[in-house]
Amino acid sequence: MCGRFYIPEPDDDSGFQTILDYVNKTYIDSPILSDMKRGEIFPTNIVPIITDSAPVLMKWGFPRFDGKGQVINARLETAAEKPMFKNAYELHRCLIPAGYYFEWRKDGTAKYKYAIGLDKPIYMAGLYKYEADQQLPLFVILTRPAAPSLSFIHDRMPVIVPEHIRKRWLTERVDSQIILEQSEVNLKYRDAV
Repeated sequence: MCGRFYIPEPDDDSGFQTILDYVNKTYIDSPILSDMKRGEIFPTNIVPIITDSAPVLMKWGFPRFDGKGQVINARLETAAEKPMFKNAYELHRCLIPAGYYFEWRKDGTAKYKYAIGLDKPIYMAGLYKYEADQQLPLFVILTRPAAPSLSFIHDRMPVIVPEHIRKRWLTERVDSQIILEQSEVNLKYRDAV
C-alpha cells in the first residue's frame, strides 16, 4: 500500500525542479496552482504527475462507488480487470514522482513509520481518470506484493518504474507481469519521525 509520499521542496537538488518549473508555467494564471502541495503528501492533495504528454496537476484518489472516501491505490495484479480501473489502465497511465514513500509497520498497538526509496527520485506507476464534477484529473498509485526485504514493514508496496521502461509505461500497452518483473525492488528504508 502507499498512503503517503514525499515531494522535495523546489530548492532540492533531486531533479524535481524541472517538473515544478513546467507545472508553474502551465498553471501560471490558474488559482489551482496555489493548491499544489510539496513535502509530505496525503490523499486528496494536488500534486504534479507525469503523463505521456507533460507534467500536469492531479488530485490523489478516485471516489469510492458509495461516495464515502477515496480509493488511493490499485493492485497491479487486478487493475486491468476491475471496473473502477480498467479504462484508466488501458488509456490513462501516469508516473508519480517522489523522493520516497512512507509505510507503517504494526507491532501490536504500536506503529512505526518508515521512509522508503532510492538515493534518487522514484517514479511510482499510476492510473488517472477524469470526472465531470472535478476540476483536475484524479490518480491512484499501483501497488504490488512487497519485495522480500520490505515485507516485514508491509505486505504491499508501490510499483516503482525504472528509467528504462518509464516512456513505455506511459505510451504503450505494457503487460502487468512485465511491469511487475522489471519494477524496482532494491529500495532502502529508514525510520521516519
